[in-house]
Amino acid sequence: MNKNSSNMMALAPNTSEKRETVCIFGTGDFGRALGHKMIQSGYPVVYGSRRTQISNLIPKDAEVLGHTEAAQKAAIIIIAIQRQHYNFLTPLAEVLRGKVLVDISNNLKLNQYPESNAEHLAQLLPGSKVVKAFNTVSAWALQSGMLDASRQALNNQTEPLDHTNAWLSDSYLALGILGFFLFVLLGITSLPSVSNNVNWREFRFVQSKLGYLSLILCTAHTLVYGGKWFLNPLAYKWYLPDIYILSLIIPCAVLVVKFLLVFPCVDKPLTQIRQGSERNPKYSEQSNCIINKSAV
Repeated sequence: MNKNSSNMMALAPNTSEKRETVCIFGTGDFGRALGHKMIQSGYPVVYGSRRTQISNLIPKDAEVLGHTEAAQKAAIIIIAIQRQHYNFLTPLAEVLRGKVLVDISNNLKLNQYPESNAEHLAQLLPGSKVVKAFNTVSAWALQSGMLDASRQALNNQTEPLDHTNAWLSDSYLALGILGFFLFVLLGITSLPSVSNNVNWREFRFVQSKLGYLSLILCTAHTLVYGGKWFLNPLAYKWYLPDIYILSLIIPCAVLVVKFLLVFPCVDKPLTQIRQGSERNPKYSEQSNCIINKSAV
């Protein structure tokens, strides 16, 4: 109760003292949250924006003007916009001369630019006084209260985008879609109304060649789903594999046997056997002669 009351007292406006007007360039999340806290603390706030229409998101006691008109009303201007939008400040160099510019922007990653955003802003507006502030406070912390602002500042760090496992997720989805499509095609060709309209060569190609291709794609889909977990001891709790690892035993065994049967040294004899070839044709000819003589 004491912490809440002290926090509310710190945010209560002091009407006995007239505060200096603060200008905020930018009506984004942080600009709106900061303006709301400024008004609660008794500071008159004017927003400088390209669109001067009053929005429900803007604090009701704030004024929205164009950039030039808003800058003329305040000696402190908070730049609540990203660095790539700083170019509009160049024509306002004379209006901003001698004023304090507070840069609150953060880049998406380290060493993104050769100089910091404040240094770049000082180069664009050499007649202004540029300072940095509010770079470790999130908009959420400003809106919800400052009691846990220190904890929010630690969680507000920008992490670089990790592309390490991006190809795994894309391959996982692509293999699953292709495998499912081929399984649907196999199911359609298995229907009597469809199989009766195709010849034996077409039916054998779909059921054999495309069947093995769909099995390869779906097996690869599950292998990519596991990724590096196959070699990770943490994936085998109680020394038992997960269900998706067990589901790979039968399809992998079928593919290994099929791979062995593809070799010419194995495939050629099997093809000859299918076509009616015999290993010892001499014995078969002698038996045929004996059968013919006995018939005579």
